[in-house]
Amino acid sequence: MTNDNRTFEARLDKLAEVAVRVGLGAVQGQEVVMTAPLDAVPLARRITHHAYKAGATIVTILYTDDATTLERFATASDESFDKATAWLYDGMAAAFRSGAARLAIVGENPSLLAGQDPAKVARANRARSAAYRPALDLIARSAINWTIVSAATPAWARTVFPDLPEAEAVARLWDAIFAASRVDAADPIEGWAEHNRALAVRTGILNEKRYAALRFTGPGTDLEVGLCDGHRWAGGAGKAENGITYNANIPTEEVFTTPHRARVNGHVAATKPLSYQGTLIQDIRVRFEGGAIVEAHASSGEDVLRKVLEIDEGSCRLGEVALVPHASPISLSGLLFYNTLYDENAASHIALGQAYAKTVEGGGEMTPEQQIAAGINASLIHIDWMIGSGEVDVDGVRQDGSVEPVMRKGAWV
Repeated sequence: MTNDNRTFEARLDKLAEVAVRVGLGAVQGQEVVMTAPLDAVPLARRITHHAYKAGATIVTILYTDDATTLERFATASDESFDKATAWLYDGMAAAFRSGAARLAIVGENPSLLAGQDPAKVARANRARSAAYRPALDLIARSAINWTIVSAATPAWARTVFPDLPEAEAVARLWDAIFAASRVDAADPIEGWAEHNRALAVRTGILNEKRYAALRFTGPGTDLEVGLCDGHRWAGGAGKAENGITYNANIPTEEVFTTPHRARVNGHVAATKPLSYQGTLIQDIRVRFEGGAIVEAHASSGEDVLRKVLEIDEGSCRLGEVALVPHASPISLSGLLFYNTLYDENAASHIALGQAYAKTVEGGGEMTPEQQIAAGINASLIHIDWMIGSGEVDVDGVRQDGSVEPVMRKGAWV
C-alpha cells in the first residue's frame, strides 16, 4: 500500500461508501445497527458518515474486544459459558422487526480461542446462537437489508502474513480488502452494478437447468448434494422483504441455492481451513448419509467441529451449496485469508445449518414445519466451509438421472 495516508483514507472512504450504497443498498429513513471490532473504528466512523449522508436516522455501533473475550475464558465461572446477552440480541431482533438495517464489520483473530477448553467454547457458541436466533431468522429470510464487510486488524493480518512486520502485514491486508471489494475501480458503484449483472446471468442459466443434484469430485471428495424441489439460484444483489435491493456480502463471487436436508451422500474434504468463533479448524473430512454427517475428522480443531455438529438436529446437515470459479479475483490473489467472508468467495462451498428459505419457491411463506418437510434445513448455526479448488469438478444431475458438466477443474464449462 502507498505511504500516502490521504490515498489510504480515500480508499477507506470508498469502502465505506460501497458498504452503504451497495451493501445495504439504501438507508433513507432507516436505523442502522452495526457491529465491529475495536480495531475497525476508523472504518466504522466512515460508514457512519455515509449512512447518515444517505438518510439514516440513527446509527448504533456495538464494539467487540478480543481481550475481554479472552478474559471470560480466563476468569469467569463455569456457569458463565451457558449464558448469553439475550437482552442484547432481543433488542437487535426488535430493531430489525422495526425496520432497521444490519451491518457487520468483521476482522476477527482466526485463532483467538486456540488453547481454550473446547467444551467451554462450544457451550458459549451454543448459548450465543440460541440467543441470536430470533435476529438470525429475520436475516436468513431477508426480512431486512443487511451486509458484511471486513477491516484489516493486526491479529488477522499477522495470521495472513506471518513473515511480515505487523505494520506491513496490516497494509498488505488492507490492499487485499480494497481490491476484493472493488473499491479501486474508477467507479466502484458502477463496477459493482456490472458485477451483479454478471452474477445474475449465471443464476439465470442454473435456474433454467433445474438440476436434481450437484456432484462434486476431486481429491478426497465424492459428494452428491441433492437440491430442494423448487430451488432457486441466487447471487450478488437481492431484494429484501422491505423492497430494498442489497448485497449481503462485500465482496461476493458466489451463486448459491438450497440443498435438500435429507439428500446429501458421500464424502468430502475441505480445501481451505475454517475459522469459526476464534478456532481454526483445519483439514476437515466428513462423510454424509441421508443428509447427515455420520463421520467427521480434522487435523486441528476436531473437538470444536464435533461440538458444532451436536448443537442441534440440523447442525450436521446442509443449509447451502454455493459455486465459485477457481479463477475468482480472491482465489487469484493467492492468499489464504483464514476468514470465511473471503475464503468462501475463493472456492465453491457448502454450509452447515440454517438454510435460506428465500432460495426455494414459496419457502418464505412456509411454516417451520412445512420448510422441514420441503427439505429446507433449520438450525441455530450457519457455517460455510470450502470444498472447491482447481482440482474439483462439479456435475449437474438432471431429473432423469443423466449428468452434465457444470465445472471442470474449478472453471465454468
